[in-house]
Amino acid sequence: MCDPLVVRRFVDGDSVEELTDLLHRAYSDHAAAGRVFFASYQSVEDTASRLGRGECWLALRGSELAGTVTLAAPYEAPDGYPAPAGAGSFWQLAVDPACRGVGLGQRLLTLAEQRIAALGVTEVVIDTSAEAVELVGWYRRQGYVPTGTWRWEVTNYGSVVLLKVLSVS
Repeated sequence: MCDPLVVRRFVDGDSVEELTDLLHRAYSDHAAAGRVFFASYQSVEDTASRLGRGECWLALRGSELAGTVTLAAPYEAPDGYPAPAGAGSFWQLAVDPACRGVGLGQRLLTLAEQRIAALGVTEVVIDTSAEAVELVGWYRRQGYVPTGTWRWEVTNYGSVVLLKVLSVS
């Protein structure tokens, strides 16, 4: 069971090593299924670089990391990436396997979308392994629609790119 959680921004003094360990645990099931997500093996330096490109949020149960997401609005997509100009994005959405099934992934997704909207962006673009049909299905149930494909050099699969238009309140 996952104890009550506190969600807050990553701050100086937080451990990039612990964040990297969380990412490795959270993405290990994908790696075991043959989908080598970058987060399943990235180095501490890679984690620091990736969280430095946006706002990193942590979900904590006590002093233990239970989840994370990093977001940016707008997102600086690589040339040719099938995303609208100025769209926001998030990455490294991860939940510790011990905390799955309690809505934490949904909570972090909602946080990312709310922060992107608060930063003045109305479209969110993400990508994930096209082979991760359960994950693609989850995003589709959250309102994301396929908009193209992409191939990252750091993974062993083709990605489906998904887009969501955020509702303006």
